[in-house]
Amino acid sequence: MASSDRLDVEPHIAGLLRYARSLTRDPVAADDLVQEALLRAFERAESYDRSRPLRTWLFAILHNEFINAGRQRKAEERRDSALASARVDEVDADQELSAYLAQIARRFDGLPEPQRAVLHLVAVEGLGYRETAEALDIAIGTVMSRLSRARAALREAERPVAANLHVVGSEE
Repeated sequence: MASSDRLDVEPHIAGLLRYARSLTRDPVAADDLVQEALLRAFERAESYDRSRPLRTWLFAILHNEFINAGRQRKAEERRDSALASARVDEVDADQELSAYLAQIARRFDGLPEPQRAVLHLVAVEGLGYRETAEALDIAIGTVMSRLSRARAALREAERPVAANLHVVGSEE
């Protein structure tokens, strides 16, 4: 491969790392996953269709590596263990936002992997529905459905928390 044909992956590494951390929920496993995905990308560089966005192609490789390596099963076990031990009992007023964000992160981690993957690529990485569909090799309708279910699950999980919040200055 000529130097002019080289893949410029460097601008995409941060996004790949964020996505890998979202999938694995483990920084070390995420680093390994990105390295494996980049290795596969360089090995398959000749098969890269230059009419397709490099970023989308790299996300697709990373996602496929995650699935093929069986990290999903191991990540699910770690998530279940972490959720069982995680609990927010009482929160000081100045810590309310921090606790709320931690709850959202736990809810995000609690989503099934297909919904979490779609939500991350759309909401965090800013990929469009079509790009997300290409990266995950699924239909665009499936992207919209999974995104809708993920957002609904996050909203539904929020309702009981909001009912337990005490508003300072209320008449209760």
